[in-house]
Amino acid sequence: MLEVSHLACSRGDHRLFSDLSFVLESGQIMQVQGENGSGKTSLLRTLCGFLSPESGKILWDGTDMRELAEDYFANLLYLGHHNAIKDELSGVENLRISAGLAGIALDDKQAIAALRRMGLKGRERLPTKVLSQGQRRRVALARLLLGEAKLWVLDEPLAALDVGAVELVQTLIAEHLARQGMVIFTTHQPLEIAGMEMRRLSLS
Repeated sequence: MLEVSHLACSRGDHRLFSDLSFVLESGQIMQVQGENGSGKTSLLRTLCGFLSPESGKILWDGTDMRELAEDYFANLLYLGHHNAIKDELSGVENLRISAGLAGIALDDKQAIAALRRMGLKGRERLPTKVLSQGQRRRVALARLLLGEAKLWVLDEPLAALDVGAVELVQTLIAEHLARQGMVIFTTHQPLEIAGMEMRRLSLS
């Protein structure tokens, strides 16, 4: 269970949000909504430990994330708005590097299988700089197929994707929730998970 209690965050002298509290349990998904600049990305990055809140707590199964340290981050997968892939490397190479940084053993065969599920068959070993924006996003999204992180934190996961890729991402999320995973995400595009109640958190 993820519990956020009385969280406050500012950017410079501007307060983005304060006294923010919510609970997310296994098998639940929540969309963070708000206008540009309302603090959506800042909230996601705070949950991932990239930013420190001014006040408040983030608890994982009742324990402060700062006390858990690596035990918390081992349960977390963050996919930012930017793809965070290296242009000169192939999809296989990028995926293996991402896996290694997360402490996941991944060989070429497994990386190729993940990329093919993301619709990149025949492009697995091409430098990502020659791929389209949508294909590059698919390379980044292939990280969702790695490891067993329980909490997915996704910032605009549908950016640059066509209809088929959007449907695939929705399927991956549905599978993750069925395994009792949790998802927090932002998006400017419709995202629907069949048979799943979508919780929403509005930042204003």
